[in-house]
Amino acid sequence: MTIEEKIIIAFSEQTDKNRKILDSLKRSFAKKESKGMIKNSQLLEAYHKLIKEKRIEKDLKTEEVLRIRKVRSLSGIVIVSVLTKPYPCPGKCIYCPQQEGAPKSYLQEEPAVARAIMCDYKPYRQVQMRIKALEAIGHPTDKIDLRIIGATWSFYPKNYQTWFIKQCFKSVNDYPKNKKGTKALEKLQKENENAKRRIIGITIETRPDFIDIREIKRLRELGITRVELGVQSIYNDVLEINKRGHNIEQTIKATKLLKDAGLKICYQMMPNLLGSHPKKDFEMFEQLFSNPNFKPDYLKIYPCALLKEAPLYKIYKQNKFKPYTEKQLIELITKIKKITPYWLRIQRIIRDIPTSYIIEGGTKTSNIRQMILKMAEKENWQCKCIRCREVKDNYNPKEKLKLFRDDYEASEGKEIFLSFENYDRTKLYSILRLRIPSRATLPILENSAIVRELHTYGQLIAISKKDKAPQHKGLGKKLMKEAEKIAKQENKKQIAVISGIGVRGYYRKLGYGLKQTYMIKKI
Repeated sequence: MTIEEKIIIAFSEQTDKNRKILDSLKRSFAKKESKGMIKNSQLLEAYHKLIKEKRIEKDLKTEEVLRIRKVRSLSGIVIVSVLTKPYPCPGKCIYCPQQEGAPKSYLQEEPAVARAIMCDYKPYRQVQMRIKALEAIGHPTDKIDLRIIGATWSFYPKNYQTWFIKQCFKSVNDYPKNKKGTKALEKLQKENENAKRRIIGITIETRPDFIDIREIKRLRELGITRVELGVQSIYNDVLEINKRGHNIEQTIKATKLLKDAGLKICYQMMPNLLGSHPKKDFEMFEQLFSNPNFKPDYLKIYPCALLKEAPLYKIYKQNKFKPYTEKQLIELITKIKKITPYWLRIQRIIRDIPTSYIIEGGTKTSNIRQMILKMAEKENWQCKCIRCREVKDNYNPKEKLKLFRDDYEASEGKEIFLSFENYDRTKLYSILRLRIPSRATLPILENSAIVRELHTYGQLIAISKKDKAPQHKGLGKKLMKEAEKIAKQENKKQIAVISGIGVRGYYRKLGYGLKQTYMIKKI
């Protein structure tokens, strides 16, 4: 019997299973057998082997203690990022790096790019490799949030897009097997509705100037539920000097079209662009949160990183551009986080660019978010963004929850943000975004209220499991019931949900039926 198996068997016999007891067993066995400390990944491997051999029984508490990088499934889903192949980009942005063998704006040493290169950019292999890696560190992979990253998605050939999405669905459906052959996209989507692992949402990255009604129809057919728009700035002079190739009017139009079709929107914003300064950048975020033309659901704050591989480097060498210092960046992002509304989630702060590529500036500090979090704790304030308030593993079944409602005007429509939270709004359990559009983007949405998002936070629970966690408290059903009541009050005839393929079954149980690409219910 290996040392790993001995530790797992000893741990499985404990009445109270926690990290402290596990660490104590690891030290004790390491000392007895004159070995170094055993990694949790090795223990997980032994745990699964013992279950397969029927020497121990499966235990959720043991899995929770062994889980590595817990945050990866604490938002109720696991993220699987897949990269598209290198392909020409329509943009000529001066800050954007171009490196042979990687999509424009990406570098070969970035983690997602390195994985894609290992898989020869094949989506089927990338997806299976990522699922395997997540399972190896103890994460359930039943609910997959698929993120397609790379160059401008909408600029890739349509046949490549369809093939890419088909390969992603097939990979998830086949896992852990590797099967040959192909099927129609619709058939693969249908299979995923009842698969062991389900794709609950798909995100793509594109530019605002590529969004129109035809593109939205196309995105919906592919199963896309969220769009990341490369907005970068709301100032036309800044966009022009950085050769972005689109204007803010196109961003405003794209935002409205996407919201009215029910899609969730993430803005990628870039402080410290040539032609801007900290005061101007802060005012930009004030506008994003208060101006009804904007108000995205999600936000990625990617301060401009100065790289030799980008044309901006030549301007820097001429002393015409200066990156923000770490102090300036922390001050700016802290001010932004202090005014963030309850209905917005800040997805990321700082791009995952290897510091060896960054010439100068605060973007060399990759843990700015953590630094600000520590500062906030010390100064006794909390960012109100969704990510900072998600319940994660702080779930207390005895805690009383309250239904909150936040209404706001956005893109000529009305947004209603419903949430279950604790009474002081520091712990967020579940959210629903309901839109009352000014007009229907697509005929199927005529006279509809639209549920653009329903999400329950906390540790991801496998589809087949029932556990004491927010995901099985029925919060989603309660929010849907409230949304239907509001839709009636707004004199709408039906309610439409922009459902991910893998969660269509959930809405069917609530009385919804599939019409075109939406789950719809007459009310």
